[in-house]
Amino acid sequence: MRQRVFLKLLLLLIVVVGVSTAALDLLVRRNWESSLQSQLQHDLEDKVRMFAARANREAGTIPFQQLANEIASDARARATLIERSGKVLADSQADSETMENHATRPEFIAALQHGQLGSNRRTSHTLGIQFLYVAAPTSFGAVRLAYPLASIRAAVYHVRMQLLEASGIALLIGFVIALIGTESVARRLRKIVAFSEQIAAGNLAARLPDSGGDEIGRLAMTLDKTARQLETNFRNLENNRKQLDTLLNSMEDAVVAVSPKHEVVWYNGAMKRMAASNIAVGTPLIRAVRDPDFLRVVDDVIQQSKTQSVTLYSVTPGRTFGMTSAPLPDGGAVCVLRDTTEIARVEKTRRDFIANVSHELRTPLTSLLGYTETLLDEDGGGRHREFLEIIRRNAQRMSRLTEDLLTLARVESGEYALEQGAIPVSVLLQDAQISFNEVAKNKGVALEVIDLPNAQVLADRDAIHQVFVNLIDNALKYGSGSKSIQIGALERDRQIECFVRDHGPGIPSEHLSRLFERFYRVDKARSREAGGTGLGLAIVKHIVLNHGGEAGVTSELGHGSTFWFRLPKAEVASPAEVTEKTR
Repeated sequence: MRQRVFLKLLLLLIVVVGVSTAALDLLVRRNWESSLQSQLQHDLEDKVRMFAARANREAGTIPFQQLANEIASDARARATLIERSGKVLADSQADSETMENHATRPEFIAALQHGQLGSNRRTSHTLGIQFLYVAAPTSFGAVRLAYPLASIRAAVYHVRMQLLEASGIALLIGFVIALIGTESVARRLRKIVAFSEQIAAGNLAARLPDSGGDEIGRLAMTLDKTARQLETNFRNLENNRKQLDTLLNSMEDAVVAVSPKHEVVWYNGAMKRMAASNIAVGTPLIRAVRDPDFLRVVDDVIQQSKTQSVTLYSVTPGRTFGMTSAPLPDGGAVCVLRDTTEIARVEKTRRDFIANVSHELRTPLTSLLGYTETLLDEDGGGRHREFLEIIRRNAQRMSRLTEDLLTLARVESGEYALEQGAIPVSVLLQDAQISFNEVAKNKGVALEVIDLPNAQVLADRDAIHQVFVNLIDNALKYGSGSKSIQIGALERDRQIECFVRDHGPGIPSEHLSRLFERFYRVDKARSREAGGTGLGLAIVKHIVLNHGGEAGVTSELGHGSTFWFRLPKAEVASPAEVTEKTR
Protein backbone atom coordinates (compact mmCIF):
# COMPACT_ATOMS: atom_id res chain seq x y z
CA MET A 1 0.00 0.00 0.00
CA ARG A 2 2.81 2.41 0.92
CA GLN A 3 4.55 1.90 -2.43
CA ARG A 4 1.36 2.56 -4.35
CA VAL A 5 0.63 5.74 -2.39
CA PHE A 6 4.25 6.89 -2.75
CA LEU A 7 4.30 6.30 -6.51
CA LYS A 8 1.06 8.23 -6.90
CA LEU A 9 2.35 11.15 -4.82
CA LEU A 10 5.69 11.11 -6.67
CA LEU A 11 3.97 11.07 -10.03
CA LEU A 12 1.76 13.94 -8.90
CA LEU A 13 4.83 15.86 -7.67
CA ILE A 14 6.66 15.32 -10.97
CA VAL A 15 3.63 16.53 -12.91
CA VAL A 16 3.24 19.63 -10.70
CA VAL A 17 6.94 20.55 -10.83
CA GLY A 18 7.13 19.85 -14.57
CA VAL A 19 4.05 21.91 -15.33
CA SER A 20 5.32 24.73 -13.09
CA THR A 21 8.76 24.69 -14.76
CA ALA A 22 7.25 24.66 -18.24
CA ALA A 23 4.92 27.51 -17.30
CA LEU A 24 7.80 29.59 -15.92
CA ASP A 25 9.92 28.83 -18.97
CA LEU A 26 7.16 29.71 -21.43
CA LEU A 27 5.80 32.77 -19.65
CA VAL A 28 8.52 34.30 -17.45
CA ARG A 29 11.46 33.47 -19.70
CA ARG A 30 9.79 34.88 -22.82
CA ASN A 31 8.70 38.03 -21.04
CA TRP A 32 12.15 38.49 -19.56
CA GLU A 33 13.85 37.91 -22.93
CA SER A 34 11.49 40.38 -24.57
CA SER A 35 12.23 42.86 -21.79
CA LEU A 36 16.00 42.45 -22.30
CA GLN A 37 15.69 43.05 -26.03
CA SER A 38 13.52 46.10 -25.48
CA GLN A 39 15.99 47.49 -22.93
CA LEU A 40 18.88 46.78 -25.31
CA GLN A 41 16.97 48.61 -28.09
CA HIS A 42 16.55 51.71 -25.92
CA ASP A 43 20.18 51.66 -24.75
CA LEU A 44 21.50 51.37 -28.31
CA GLU A 45 19.22 54.18 -29.47
CA ASP A 46 20.47 56.48 -26.71
CA LYS A 47 24.10 55.54 -27.41
CA VAL A 48 23.76 55.93 -31.20
CA ARG A 49 22.33 59.43 -30.73
CA MET A 50 25.37 60.37 -28.65
CA PHE A 51 27.57 58.66 -31.28
CA ALA A 52 25.97 60.75 -34.05
CA ALA A 53 26.35 64.00 -32.07
CA ARG A 54 30.06 63.32 -31.41
CA ALA A 55 30.67 62.30 -35.03
CA ASN A 56 29.12 65.57 -36.27
CA ARG A 57 31.16 67.52 -33.77
CA GLU A 58 34.56 65.83 -34.24
CA ALA A 59 34.36 64.89 -37.94
CA GLY A 60 37.62 65.98 -39.62
CA THR A 61 39.46 66.49 -36.34
CA ILE A 62 40.21 62.84 -35.56
CA PRO A 63 40.33 59.81 -37.84
CA PHE A 64 37.06 57.95 -38.31
CA GLN A 65 38.68 54.65 -37.36
CA GLN A 66 39.84 56.07 -34.03
CA LEU A 67 36.39 57.49 -33.40
CA ALA A 68 34.81 54.10 -34.17
CA ASN A 69 37.17 52.32 -31.80
CA GLU A 70 36.57 54.78 -28.97
CA ILE A 71 32.79 54.68 -29.35
CA ALA A 72 32.83 50.86 -29.54
CA SER A 73 34.88 50.71 -26.35
CA ASP A 74 32.57 53.11 -24.50
CA ALA A 75 29.27 51.59 -25.78
CA ARG A 76 30.52 47.98 -25.64
CA ALA A 77 29.08 47.51 -29.09
CA ARG A 78 30.29 47.38 -32.67
CA ALA A 79 30.57 50.91 -34.12
CA THR A 80 30.40 51.74 -37.84
CA LEU A 81 30.59 55.05 -39.77
CA ILE A 82 28.99 55.13 -43.23
CA GLU A 83 28.94 57.92 -45.81
CA ARG A 84 25.87 58.83 -47.84
CA SER A 85 26.80 56.60 -50.75
CA GLY A 86 26.83 53.57 -48.46
CA LYS A 87 30.58 53.21 -48.34
CA VAL A 88 31.89 52.14 -44.94
CA LEU A 89 34.27 54.77 -43.60
CA ALA A 90 35.31 52.88 -40.47
CA ASP A 91 34.26 49.82 -38.39
CA SER A 92 35.44 48.75 -34.94
CA GLN A 93 35.52 45.02 -35.71
CA ALA A 94 36.27 44.79 -39.48
CA ASP A 95 38.40 46.33 -42.21
CA SER A 96 36.32 49.05 -43.83
CA GLU A 97 38.16 48.61 -47.13
CA THR A 98 36.96 45.03 -47.52
CA MET A 99 33.41 45.63 -46.36
CA GLU A 100 30.63 45.78 -48.94
CA ASN A 101 28.51 48.83 -49.62
CA HIS A 102 25.81 49.41 -46.93
CA ALA A 103 23.46 51.50 -49.03
CA THR A 104 20.88 48.69 -49.01
CA ARG A 105 20.91 48.10 -45.26
CA PRO A 106 17.41 48.74 -43.80
CA GLU A 107 18.65 50.74 -40.79
CA PHE A 108 20.89 52.92 -43.08
CA ILE A 109 18.05 53.57 -45.51
CA ALA A 110 15.71 54.57 -42.63
CA ALA A 111 18.34 56.93 -41.16
CA LEU A 112 19.15 58.72 -44.48
CA GLN A 113 15.71 58.86 -46.09
CA HIS A 114 13.60 59.62 -43.00
CA GLY A 115 16.17 61.48 -40.97
CA GLN A 116 15.47 59.40 -37.86
CA LEU A 117 16.75 56.36 -36.09
CA GLY A 118 16.57 53.04 -37.97
CA SER A 119 16.90 49.55 -36.53
CA ASN A 120 17.07 45.99 -37.76
CA ARG A 121 17.88 42.44 -36.54
CA ARG A 122 19.87 40.15 -38.86
CA THR A 123 23.01 38.11 -39.23
CA SER A 124 26.10 40.10 -40.16
CA HIS A 125 27.55 39.28 -43.61
CA THR A 126 30.97 40.23 -42.37
CA LEU A 127 31.12 38.39 -39.02
CA GLY A 128 28.32 35.80 -39.46
CA ILE A 129 26.77 36.70 -36.07
CA GLN A 130 23.21 37.92 -35.46
CA PHE A 131 23.20 41.58 -34.39
CA LEU A 132 20.74 44.25 -33.38
CA TYR A 133 21.55 47.26 -35.57
CA VAL A 134 20.58 50.87 -34.75
CA ALA A 135 21.63 53.76 -37.12
CA ALA A 136 21.35 57.56 -36.77
CA PRO A 137 21.80 60.21 -39.52
CA THR A 138 24.88 62.56 -39.52
CA SER A 139 26.17 65.38 -41.64
CA PHE A 140 28.37 63.04 -43.71
CA GLY A 141 26.01 60.06 -43.78
CA ALA A 142 25.17 57.87 -40.80
CA VAL A 143 26.62 56.12 -37.79
CA ARG A 144 25.60 52.71 -36.56
CA LEU A 145 25.92 50.62 -33.40
CA ALA A 146 25.43 46.84 -33.41
CA TYR A 147 25.06 44.56 -30.41
CA PRO A 148 25.35 40.78 -30.71
CA LEU A 149 22.11 39.01 -29.69
CA ALA A 150 24.08 35.91 -28.70
CA SER A 151 24.78 37.56 -25.33
CA ILE A 152 21.04 37.79 -24.67
CA ARG A 153 20.61 34.16 -25.59
CA ALA A 154 23.47 33.25 -23.25
CA ALA A 155 21.81 35.16 -20.43
CA VAL A 156 18.48 33.45 -21.20
CA TYR A 157 20.20 30.05 -21.30
CA HIS A 158 21.82 30.76 -17.95
CA VAL A 159 18.48 31.69 -16.44
CA ARG A 160 16.89 28.53 -17.89
CA MET A 161 19.63 26.41 -16.34
CA GLN A 162 19.03 28.07 -12.99
CA LEU A 163 15.31 27.36 -13.38
CA LEU A 164 15.99 23.69 -14.09
CA GLU A 165 18.31 23.50 -11.09
CA ALA A 166 15.62 25.05 -8.88
CA SER A 167 13.07 22.58 -10.26
CA GLY A 168 15.41 19.67 -9.53
CA ILE A 169 15.94 20.90 -5.98
CA ALA A 170 12.16 21.31 -5.56
CA LEU A 171 11.65 17.80 -6.92
CA LEU A 172 14.21 16.39 -4.50
CA ILE A 173 12.63 18.17 -1.54
CA GLY A 174 9.17 17.04 -2.73
CA PHE A 175 10.50 13.49 -2.99
CA VAL A 176 11.54 13.56 0.66
CA ILE A 177 8.25 15.17 1.72
CA ALA A 178 6.28 12.62 -0.35
CA LEU A 179 8.20 9.80 1.30
CA ILE A 180 7.43 11.11 4.78
CA GLY A 181 3.80 11.92 3.92
CA THR A 182 3.34 8.53 2.28
CA GLU A 183 4.46 6.73 5.41
CA SER A 184 2.03 8.76 7.52
CA VAL A 185 -0.91 8.31 5.14
CA ALA A 186 -0.14 4.61 4.57
CA ARG A 187 0.00 3.97 8.32
CA ARG A 188 -3.44 5.59 8.81
CA LEU A 189 -4.88 3.82 5.78
CA ARG A 190 -3.60 0.46 7.06
CA LYS A 191 -5.52 1.07 10.28
CA ILE A 192 -8.68 1.83 8.28
CA VAL A 193 -8.22 -1.31 6.13
CA ALA A 194 -7.65 -3.49 9.20
CA PHE A 195 -10.74 -1.95 10.82
CA SER A 196 -12.83 -2.60 7.69
CA GLU A 197 -11.67 -6.22 7.57
CA GLN A 198 -12.76 -6.72 11.17
CA ILE A 199 -16.18 -5.23 10.42
CA ALA A 200 -16.50 -7.43 7.32
CA ALA A 201 -15.62 -10.45 9.47
CA GLY A 202 -18.52 -9.60 11.80
CA ASN A 203 -16.59 -7.97 14.63
CA LEU A 204 -18.84 -4.94 15.09
CA ALA A 205 -17.15 -4.15 18.43
CA ALA A 206 -13.99 -3.01 16.55
CA ARG A 207 -13.15 0.68 16.91
CA LEU A 208 -11.01 3.12 14.91
CA PRO A 209 -9.44 5.84 17.09
CA ASP A 210 -8.31 8.65 14.80
CA SER A 211 -8.81 12.26 15.80
CA GLY A 212 -7.15 13.95 12.83
CA GLY A 213 -8.88 16.96 11.35
CA ASP A 214 -8.08 16.18 7.73
CA GLU A 215 -10.15 14.14 5.28
CA ILE A 216 -8.67 10.82 6.42
CA GLY A 217 -9.40 11.70 10.03
CA ARG A 218 -12.98 12.63 9.22
CA LEU A 219 -13.33 9.40 7.22
CA ALA A 220 -12.03 7.40 10.19
CA MET A 221 -14.43 9.11 12.59
CA THR A 222 -17.33 8.51 10.20
CA LEU A 223 -16.44 4.81 9.85
CA ASP A 224 -16.12 4.47 13.61
CA LYS A 225 -19.51 6.13 14.10
CA THR A 226 -21.01 3.82 11.45
CA ALA A 227 -19.60 0.78 13.24
CA ARG A 228 -21.12 1.90 16.52
CA GLN A 229 -24.49 2.43 14.85
CA LEU A 230 -24.27 -0.95 13.11
CA GLU A 231 -23.47 -2.64 16.40
CA THR A 232 -26.49 -1.01 18.03
CA ASN A 233 -28.77 -1.90 15.11
CA PHE A 234 -27.56 -5.51 14.96
CA ARG A 235 -27.97 -5.85 18.69
CA ASN A 236 -31.54 -4.60 18.41
CA LEU A 237 -32.19 -6.89 15.44
CA GLU A 238 -30.79 -9.86 17.32
CA ASN A 239 -32.96 -9.07 20.33
CA ASN A 240 -36.00 -8.71 18.08
CA ARG A 241 -35.14 -11.97 16.33
CA LYS A 242 -34.85 -13.81 19.62
CA GLN A 243 -38.13 -12.34 20.81
CA LEU A 244 -39.79 -13.31 17.53
CA ASP A 245 -38.34 -16.82 17.71
CA THR A 246 -39.59 -17.19 21.27
CA LEU A 247 -43.00 -15.86 20.32
CA LEU A 248 -43.38 -18.07 17.24
CA ASN A 249 -42.04 -21.16 18.99
CA SER A 250 -44.55 -20.64 21.80
CA MET A 251 -47.43 -20.62 19.32
CA GLU A 252 -49.61 -23.65 18.88
CA ASP A 253 -49.94 -22.76 15.21
CA ALA A 254 -47.29 -24.15 12.87
CA VAL A 255 -45.31 -21.50 10.98
CA VAL A 256 -42.89 -22.10 8.09
CA ALA A 257 -41.16 -19.66 5.74
CA VAL A 258 -40.33 -20.81 2.21
CA SER A 259 -37.82 -19.33 -0.25
CA PRO A 260 -38.64 -18.64 -3.92
CA LYS A 261 -36.85 -21.94 -4.67
CA HIS A 262 -39.35 -23.81 -2.46
CA GLU A 263 -36.79 -24.44 0.27
CA VAL A 264 -37.43 -24.11 4.01
CA VAL A 265 -36.02 -20.83 5.34
CA TRP A 266 -37.43 -20.88 8.88
CA TYR A 267 -39.87 -22.92 10.95
CA ASN A 268 -41.11 -23.03 14.54
CA GLY A 269 -41.41 -25.90 16.99
CA ALA A 270 -45.02 -26.68 16.08
CA MET A 271 -44.04 -27.07 12.43
CA LYS A 272 -41.17 -29.37 13.37
CA ARG A 273 -43.54 -31.62 15.33
CA MET A 274 -46.02 -31.70 12.45
CA ALA A 275 -43.54 -32.28 9.59
CA ALA A 276 -43.63 -35.66 7.90
CA SER A 277 -39.85 -36.06 8.20
CA ASN A 278 -36.91 -34.26 9.71
CA ILE A 279 -37.20 -30.62 8.69
CA ALA A 280 -34.21 -28.27 8.50
CA VAL A 281 -33.28 -24.96 6.97
CA GLY A 282 -32.49 -25.48 3.28
CA THR A 283 -34.59 -28.65 3.03
CA PRO A 284 -36.88 -28.78 -0.03
CA LEU A 285 -40.44 -28.16 1.09
CA ILE A 286 -41.71 -31.30 -0.64
CA ARG A 287 -39.57 -33.42 1.71
CA ALA A 288 -40.96 -31.75 4.84
CA VAL A 289 -44.66 -31.63 3.89
CA ARG A 290 -46.20 -34.23 1.57
CA ASP A 291 -49.70 -32.72 1.31
CA PRO A 292 -50.42 -31.84 -2.39
CA ASP A 293 -52.92 -29.07 -1.49
CA PHE A 294 -50.31 -27.46 0.79
CA LEU A 295 -47.67 -27.54 -1.96
CA ARG A 296 -50.12 -26.24 -4.56
CA VAL A 297 -51.14 -23.24 -2.43
CA VAL A 298 -47.49 -22.36 -1.69
CA ASP A 299 -46.65 -22.55 -5.39
CA ASP A 300 -49.63 -20.32 -6.28
CA VAL A 301 -48.67 -17.73 -3.63
CA ILE A 302 -45.05 -17.59 -4.85
CA GLN A 303 -46.11 -17.23 -8.48
CA GLN A 304 -49.07 -14.84 -8.01
CA SER A 305 -47.89 -12.93 -4.88
CA LYS A 306 -51.40 -13.12 -3.41
CA THR A 307 -52.51 -14.33 0.01
CA GLN A 308 -54.50 -17.56 -0.07
CA SER A 309 -56.34 -19.66 2.52
CA VAL A 310 -57.26 -23.34 2.33
CA THR A 311 -58.36 -26.22 4.54
CA LEU A 312 -55.99 -29.21 4.61
CA TYR A 313 -57.09 -32.73 5.47
CA SER A 314 -54.04 -34.91 4.82
CA VAL A 315 -51.11 -33.07 6.43
CA THR A 316 -51.54 -35.25 9.51
CA PRO A 317 -53.84 -38.30 9.47
CA GLY A 318 -57.12 -37.63 11.24
CA ARG A 319 -56.45 -33.91 11.69
CA THR A 320 -57.80 -30.85 9.88
CA PHE A 321 -55.76 -27.68 9.42
CA GLY A 322 -56.68 -24.26 8.23
CA MET A 323 -53.73 -22.75 6.34
CA THR A 324 -53.12 -19.12 5.38
CA SER A 325 -50.16 -18.43 3.07
CA ALA A 326 -48.89 -14.92 2.28
CA PRO A 327 -46.09 -13.69 -0.02
CA LEU A 328 -42.77 -12.48 1.40
CA PRO A 329 -40.83 -9.44 0.08
CA ASP A 330 -38.04 -11.67 -1.28
CA GLY A 331 -40.48 -13.63 -3.45
CA GLY A 332 -40.99 -16.51 -1.04
CA ALA A 333 -43.98 -17.30 1.15
CA VAL A 334 -44.87 -17.73 4.81
CA CYS A 335 -47.46 -20.31 5.86
CA VAL A 336 -49.42 -20.49 9.10
CA LEU A 337 -51.27 -23.73 9.88
CA ARG A 338 -53.87 -23.88 12.64
CA ASP A 339 -55.32 -27.15 13.89
CA THR A 340 -59.06 -26.79 13.34
CA THR A 341 -59.95 -30.42 14.05
CA GLU A 342 -61.79 -29.63 17.29
CA ILE A 343 -63.46 -26.57 15.80
CA ALA A 344 -64.61 -28.61 12.80
CA ARG A 345 -65.88 -31.33 15.14
CA VAL A 346 -67.82 -28.82 17.25
CA GLU A 347 -69.18 -27.13 14.13
CA LYS A 348 -70.29 -30.45 12.69
CA THR A 349 -71.91 -31.36 16.02
CA ARG A 350 -73.72 -28.03 15.99
CA ARG A 351 -74.93 -28.52 12.43
CA ASP A 352 -76.00 -32.07 13.14
CA PHE A 353 -77.84 -30.94 16.27
CA ILE A 354 -79.66 -28.18 14.39
CA ALA A 355 -80.50 -30.54 11.54
CA ASN A 356 -81.71 -33.26 13.90
CA VAL A 357 -83.77 -30.89 16.04
CA SER A 358 -85.25 -29.24 12.96
CA HIS A 359 -86.06 -32.64 11.50
CA GLU A 360 -87.68 -33.82 14.72
CA LEU A 361 -89.70 -30.60 14.99
CA ARG A 362 -90.99 -30.85 11.44
CA THR A 363 -93.45 -33.73 12.13
CA PRO A 364 -95.13 -32.32 15.28
CA LEU A 365 -95.33 -28.87 13.68
CA THR A 366 -96.99 -30.34 10.61
CA SER A 367 -99.52 -32.12 12.82
CA LEU A 368 -100.10 -28.98 14.87
CA LEU A 369 -100.74 -26.93 11.73
CA GLY A 370 -103.07 -29.59 10.34
CA TYR A 371 -105.23 -29.85 13.45
CA THR A 372 -105.28 -26.06 13.86
CA GLU A 373 -106.47 -25.52 10.29
CA THR A 374 -109.08 -28.27 10.74
CA LEU A 375 -110.47 -26.52 13.81
CA LEU A 376 -110.48 -23.21 11.94
CA ASP A 377 -112.43 -24.75 9.08
CA GLU A 378 -115.22 -25.73 11.46
CA ASP A 379 -117.92 -23.17 11.95
CA GLY A 380 -117.55 -21.29 15.14
CA GLY A 381 -116.58 -18.00 16.51
CA GLY A 382 -115.67 -16.30 19.67
CA ARG A 383 -112.38 -16.20 21.44
CA HIS A 384 -111.34 -19.73 20.55
CA ARG A 385 -111.00 -18.81 16.83
CA GLU A 386 -108.73 -15.90 17.70
CA PHE A 387 -106.55 -18.23 19.76
CA LEU A 388 -106.46 -20.76 16.94
CA GLU A 389 -105.27 -18.06 14.50
CA ILE A 390 -102.46 -17.16 16.88
CA ILE A 391 -101.48 -20.82 17.17
CA ARG A 392 -101.54 -21.21 13.38
CA ARG A 393 -99.37 -18.15 12.71
CA ASN A 394 -96.73 -19.19 15.25
CA ALA A 395 -96.78 -22.76 14.01
CA GLN A 396 -96.25 -21.51 10.44
CA ARG A 397 -93.36 -19.32 11.58
CA MET A 398 -91.76 -22.25 13.43
CA SER A 399 -92.23 -24.39 10.33
CA ARG A 400 -90.48 -21.81 8.12
CA LEU A 401 -87.73 -21.51 10.69
CA THR A 402 -87.30 -25.27 10.77
CA GLU A 403 -87.10 -25.47 6.97
CA ASP A 404 -84.57 -22.65 6.81
CA LEU A 405 -82.44 -24.28 9.52
CA LEU A 406 -82.44 -27.54 7.60
CA THR A 407 -81.55 -25.75 4.36
CA LEU A 408 -78.74 -23.79 6.03
CA ALA A 409 -77.37 -26.93 7.68
CA ARG A 410 -77.27 -28.73 4.33
CA VAL A 411 -75.62 -25.78 2.59
CA GLU A 412 -72.95 -25.31 5.31
CA SER A 413 -72.12 -29.01 5.55
CA GLY A 414 -71.75 -29.45 1.80
CA GLU A 415 -74.61 -31.92 1.63
CA TYR A 416 -76.38 -29.49 -0.69
CA ALA A 417 -74.85 -30.92 -3.87
CA LEU A 418 -74.48 -28.37 -6.67
CA GLU A 419 -75.01 -29.30 -10.28
CA GLN A 420 -73.03 -26.49 -11.86
CA GLY A 421 -73.10 -25.73 -15.53
CA ALA A 422 -72.94 -22.82 -17.96
CA ILE A 423 -76.23 -20.89 -17.64
CA PRO A 424 -77.07 -17.61 -19.41
CA VAL A 425 -77.56 -14.76 -16.94
CA SER A 426 -80.76 -13.80 -18.76
CA VAL A 427 -82.31 -17.18 -17.88
CA LEU A 428 -81.63 -16.72 -14.15
CA LEU A 429 -83.09 -13.20 -14.16
CA GLN A 430 -86.18 -14.26 -16.12
CA ASP A 431 -86.81 -17.18 -13.72
CA ALA A 432 -86.72 -14.77 -10.79
CA GLN A 433 -89.01 -12.26 -12.51
CA ILE A 434 -91.59 -14.90 -13.44
CA SER A 435 -91.67 -16.30 -9.89
CA PHE A 436 -92.41 -12.92 -8.28
CA ASN A 437 -94.39 -11.03 -10.91
CA GLU A 438 -97.77 -11.80 -9.38
CA VAL A 439 -96.62 -11.28 -5.80
CA ALA A 440 -95.09 -7.92 -6.73
CA LYS A 441 -98.24 -6.80 -8.59
CA ASN A 442 -100.43 -7.68 -5.62
CA LYS A 443 -98.25 -5.41 -3.49
CA GLY A 444 -98.27 -2.62 -6.08
CA VAL A 445 -94.57 -3.01 -6.88
CA ALA A 446 -93.07 -3.23 -10.38
CA LEU A 447 -90.39 -5.91 -10.79
CA GLU A 448 -87.99 -4.74 -13.56
CA VAL A 449 -85.04 -6.44 -15.24
CA ILE A 450 -82.20 -4.04 -16.16
CA ASP A 451 -78.55 -4.33 -17.15
CA LEU A 452 -78.84 -7.69 -18.88
CA PRO A 453 -75.36 -8.76 -20.12
CA ASN A 454 -74.90 -11.34 -22.85
CA ALA A 455 -72.87 -13.71 -20.68
CA GLN A 456 -73.04 -17.05 -18.93
CA VAL A 457 -72.18 -18.04 -15.36
CA LEU A 458 -70.99 -21.35 -13.93
CA ALA A 459 -73.78 -22.09 -11.45
CA ASP A 460 -76.51 -24.42 -10.18
CA ARG A 461 -79.77 -23.02 -11.61
CA ASP A 462 -81.99 -24.10 -8.71
CA ALA A 463 -79.54 -22.88 -6.05
CA ILE A 464 -79.16 -19.43 -7.66
CA HIS A 465 -82.94 -19.26 -8.05
CA GLN A 466 -83.15 -19.81 -4.28
CA VAL A 467 -80.74 -16.88 -3.83
CA PHE A 468 -82.92 -14.59 -5.97
CA VAL A 469 -86.05 -15.80 -4.13
CA ASN A 470 -84.58 -14.85 -0.73
CA LEU A 471 -83.30 -11.45 -1.92
CA ILE A 472 -86.49 -10.44 -3.78
CA ASP A 473 -88.65 -11.67 -0.89
CA ASN A 474 -86.62 -9.48 1.50
CA ALA A 475 -86.95 -6.48 -0.85
CA LEU A 476 -90.76 -6.91 -0.92
CA LYS A 477 -90.95 -7.32 2.85
CA TYR A 478 -88.61 -4.58 4.02
CA GLY A 479 -88.42 -2.14 1.09
CA SER A 480 -91.62 -0.36 2.17
CA GLY A 481 -92.43 2.66 0.07
CA SER A 482 -90.53 1.28 -2.92
CA LYS A 483 -92.68 1.39 -6.08
CA SER A 484 -90.23 -0.73 -8.05
CA ILE A 485 -87.65 -3.42 -7.52
CA GLN A 486 -84.85 -3.79 -10.08
CA ILE A 487 -82.88 -6.94 -10.77
CA GLY A 488 -79.97 -7.21 -13.17
CA ALA A 489 -76.33 -8.16 -13.66
CA LEU A 490 -73.00 -6.50 -14.53
CA GLU A 491 -69.69 -7.87 -15.79
CA ARG A 492 -66.80 -7.56 -13.29
CA ASP A 493 -63.58 -8.85 -14.90
CA ARG A 494 -63.96 -12.65 -14.84
CA GLN A 495 -67.13 -12.53 -12.71
CA ILE A 496 -70.78 -11.59 -13.16
CA GLU A 497 -72.34 -9.44 -10.44
CA CYS A 498 -76.10 -10.00 -10.02
CA PHE A 499 -78.09 -7.56 -7.91
CA VAL A 500 -81.51 -6.86 -6.42
CA ARG A 501 -82.21 -3.16 -5.81
CA ASP A 502 -85.09 -1.56 -3.95
CA HIS A 503 -85.92 2.09 -3.33
CA GLY A 504 -87.03 1.74 0.26
CA PRO A 505 -85.86 3.50 3.44
CA GLY A 506 -82.37 1.96 3.31
CA ILE A 507 -80.30 0.32 6.06
CA PRO A 508 -78.12 2.16 8.62
CA SER A 509 -74.42 1.68 7.93
CA GLU A 510 -73.68 0.13 11.34
CA HIS A 511 -75.82 -2.91 10.39
CA LEU A 512 -74.36 -3.61 6.93
CA SER A 513 -71.38 -5.70 8.07
CA ARG A 514 -73.62 -8.13 10.04
CA LEU A 515 -76.59 -8.54 7.74
CA PHE A 516 -75.47 -11.97 6.48
CA GLU A 517 -75.12 -13.43 9.99
CA ARG A 518 -77.62 -16.01 11.26
CA PHE A 519 -80.68 -14.56 13.01
CA TYR A 520 -79.37 -10.97 12.66
CA ARG A 521 -82.21 -8.45 12.23
CA VAL A 522 -82.09 -4.69 11.78
CA ASP A 523 -85.58 -4.22 13.26
CA LYS A 524 -86.54 -7.35 15.22
CA ALA A 525 -90.18 -6.36 15.84
CA ARG A 526 -90.75 -5.52 12.18
CA SER A 527 -89.00 -8.71 11.05
CA ARG A 528 -91.28 -10.87 13.20
CA GLU A 529 -94.35 -9.07 11.89
CA ALA A 530 -93.17 -9.68 8.31
CA GLY A 531 -92.65 -13.36 9.08
CA GLY A 532 -88.87 -13.41 8.57
CA THR A 533 -86.67 -16.06 10.19
CA GLY A 534 -83.34 -14.17 10.07
CA LEU A 535 -81.70 -16.99 8.07
CA GLY A 536 -82.43 -15.98 4.48
CA LEU A 537 -79.29 -13.89 3.93
CA ALA A 538 -77.12 -16.49 5.69
CA ILE A 539 -78.43 -19.09 3.23
CA VAL A 540 -77.71 -16.67 0.35
CA LYS A 541 -74.12 -16.16 1.53
CA HIS A 542 -73.32 -19.86 1.87
CA ILE A 543 -74.87 -20.80 -1.47
CA VAL A 544 -72.81 -18.10 -3.21
CA LEU A 545 -69.64 -19.15 -1.33
CA ASN A 546 -70.19 -22.74 -2.46
CA HIS A 547 -70.17 -21.40 -6.03
CA GLY A 548 -66.79 -19.73 -5.43
CA GLY A 549 -68.31 -16.24 -5.32
CA GLU A 550 -69.08 -13.58 -2.73
CA ALA A 551 -72.10 -11.62 -1.56
CA GLY A 552 -72.56 -8.11 -0.16
CA VAL A 553 -74.82 -5.12 0.24
CA THR A 554 -74.67 -1.37 -0.32
CA SER A 555 -77.25 0.95 1.16
CA GLU A 556 -77.92 4.61 1.90
CA LEU A 557 -80.62 5.86 4.22
CA GLY A 558 -83.55 7.25 2.27
CA HIS A 559 -82.22 5.91 -1.07
CA GLY A 560 -82.84 2.18 -0.86
CA SER A 561 -80.54 -0.86 -0.75
CA THR A 562 -78.75 -3.04 -3.29
CA PHE A 563 -77.95 -6.66 -2.44
CA TRP A 564 -75.44 -8.22 -4.82
CA PHE A 565 -73.60 -11.49 -5.34
CA ARG A 566 -70.85 -12.44 -7.76
CA LEU A 567 -70.49 -15.70 -9.67
CA PRO A 568 -67.63 -16.96 -11.85
CA LYS A 569 -68.11 -16.37 -15.54
CA ALA A 570 -68.43 -19.54 -17.63
CA GLU A 571 -65.88 -20.14 -20.37
CA VAL A 572 -67.90 -20.30 -23.60
CA ALA A 573 -66.33 -22.28 -26.44
CA SER A 574 -65.99 -20.55 -29.79
CA PRO A 575 -67.96 -21.89 -32.82
CA ALA A 576 -64.74 -23.32 -34.28
CA GLU A 577 -64.02 -25.24 -31.06
CA VAL A 578 -67.58 -26.57 -30.93
CA THR A 579 -67.32 -27.78 -34.56
CA GLU A 580 -63.99 -29.46 -33.84
CA LYS A 581 -65.41 -31.30 -30.81
CA THR A 582 -68.42 -32.63 -32.76
CA ARG A 583 -66.29 -34.19 -35.49
